[in-house]
Amino acid sequence: MPIWISIAGTILLASCGNDSGKPAQTTNAASEGSLVTAPVDYLGAIAKGEQQAVKTVDVASLNKAIQLFQVDLDRYPTNLAELAALKYIPRIPPTPFGTKLDYDPTSGQVKVVKQQQQ
Repeated sequence: MPIWISIAGTILLASCGNDSGKPAQTTNAASEGSLVTAPVDYLGAIAKGEQQAVKTVDVASLNKAIQLFQVDLDRYPTNLAELAALKYIPRIPPTPFGTKLDYDPTSGQVKVVKQQQQ
């Protein structure tokens, strides 16, 4: 079989993936914006990433303090203020705007949740 038939067959098969004649649409966030809004979109993405990082770090440090408290005193703290009062943490960490810490003293679990609008 001649090599040009193999090459032509490969090209034909590769082009069959999108038969609409239009380029495939992507869900990439960069393709949804415009050059005019690019700086604002960029700053918004940075702020959102920072909020996510803060939530992760705060929850991780609080969970570690809760575990240490539980090992030392054989119980979970009644509230997060008790962790600070007994010097397991320097202070209760702030959360990003629109969120709050939700602590369950029966399980020792803490998480960051959205605040309800009042």
